[in-house]
Amino acid sequence: MTTETILSIFLGIGLASASGFRVFLPLFALSLASYFNIWELNENWLWIGSIPALITLGIATVSEVFGYYIPFIDNLLDTIATPLAAIAGTVVMASTLVDISPMMTWVLALIAGGGTASAMQGMTTVTRLASSVKTAGIGNPVVSTAETGTAIGMSALSIFLPVVAIVVVVFLFLLIYWVYRRFKRK
Repeated sequence: MTTETILSIFLGIGLASASGFRVFLPLFALSLASYFNIWELNENWLWIGSIPALITLGIATVSEVFGYYIPFIDNLLDTIATPLAAIAGTVVMASTLVDISPMMTWVLALIAGGGTASAMQGMTTVTRLASSVKTAGIGNPVVSTAETGTAIGMSALSIFLPVVAIVVVVFLFLLIYWVYRRFKRK
């Protein structure tokens, strides 16, 4: 496995984790990175860097980010985002992988990409639900801001420092596991 292949895996996992916080933001970041030749995509996914995809993903990103600040809509978006995050995680993983066989690309995309995005989305859904219950929804804008910031940070880290991004993803998984075990005991 080449260094480029390993970095593409790290990029995909990092962006997939960001998809668990905001579905369209990592796709938009990847589209920007591809459009400005910062990152080269798998040849079958070059359309993500096109101007129509850039505009569409930009509009979807802005709509999603602002939608999370509207009461009730934020919980509705979480319901819709759960399956979409898995799809987005799979797409970003598949689009970034280079020099890997098509079968292995899809296995990694589904398991590492879709699985990572789903785990992160599950964590955000539980967080938003807890915020809604404990603060009657008043705390949800704070949660939304934190999720958007995390998605932006993870997307930027994944594109510019994929090795650091994978370390952050591992840390987030350990944090999720710790929280899960803590709640399971109660």
